[in-house]
Amino acid sequence: MSQDVWSAENTTPDEVEAALRGLLRRAHAANDLLAPARVLNLVVVIGAERKDEIAERLSRVGRYHASRTVLCTVHEGRTTLDATAAIHYEEPRNGIGVVLEQVEIEIGPSHLAHLETIVDPVVVSELPTVLWRPGGADEVVDRLLGLTDVILLDSDEHADPASALVRARELLGSAYVVDLAWLRTTPWRERVAASFDPPWRRPALERIAGVSVRHRDSSQACALLWAGWLASRLGWAPAPLGEGPSGAGLAGGATRAEAEVGVRLEPVELRTPGLAGVTVACTDGFALSLDRSPGGLRARRQAPDGEETSWKVLGASRGEGGILGEGVRQALLRDPTYGPALDAARGFCPA
Repeated sequence: MSQDVWSAENTTPDEVEAALRGLLRRAHAANDLLAPARVLNLVVVIGAERKDEIAERLSRVGRYHASRTVLCTVHEGRTTLDATAAIHYEEPRNGIGVVLEQVEIEIGPSHLAHLETIVDPVVVSELPTVLWRPGGADEVVDRLLGLTDVILLDSDEHADPASALVRARELLGSAYVVDLAWLRTTPWRERVAASFDPPWRRPALERIAGVSVRHRDSSQACALLWAGWLASRLGWAPAPLGEGPSGAGLAGGATRAEAEVGVRLEPVELRTPGLAGVTVACTDGFALSLDRSPGGLRARRQAPDGEETSWKVLGASRGEGGILGEGVRQALLRDPTYGPALDAARGFCPA
């Protein structure tokens, strides 16, 4: 991978954009098979103390790098803009060589009040723009909404899951939302849906008596979204959950065709964010459980006669390392199930 870099102190956004054009022009003059990627802008706004962490996460998105990434790092006490612009590319051997662009702009707290005037000249105007503000204040997101097509967020980052889901719903009214907490439920949703997909098993969906979700303590939003997905797909009316047995987790239910479905959210020890396991149990004794295990998910099925079988679902989990890359990919797609699941999840939040 080759790299060409420009940097300057006390610069302006227009100078940064001109520098990028210069880098691309020189690269193309040296090799006319090089062309800039033109798919997606990604704007990231973070405090300087998180720069290394976020840069590491961005480096691991694999083939889902944005065409142009603009990283704004906020430094206390800074009053001027310093910037670095770089282009990355592989020398083409067959066909076109794609050029990726990355900009880092160092700003101070005073610049946040007019951040849109800094970001606007630097993004590629004809491309959709994704905004990611890891654990950030709402006012920064609000300031950039006019430039933003997709908001990348993580509801699991917030201490109050109910507030995080309310905020996600608010933002969904202004832009498309990609929630990393939602993406963490993907393998669990896919496997449960596939388990009930055979025509002979679908009637069991009408006999579900209870569900339980085992999750990392800091991933209650993720658990609520999974429960909300099931409720929204099956037409359940969620009710606010209360304190679980022995004060651990949440417990309550939803209404299904004049019957009650028990819902439990149970925090467990887990090294990475997300879910540890889910169980769906039916009135006739049938139950399906999925739990994390090395190499995939461990599935257990209990038949109505009490017989149990278990097997491993290989490669079912994408792993936390792939979540951000999947988030960037999802920015180009549209998931019609997130909004209804989000509304149902909010219905489960404690009053």
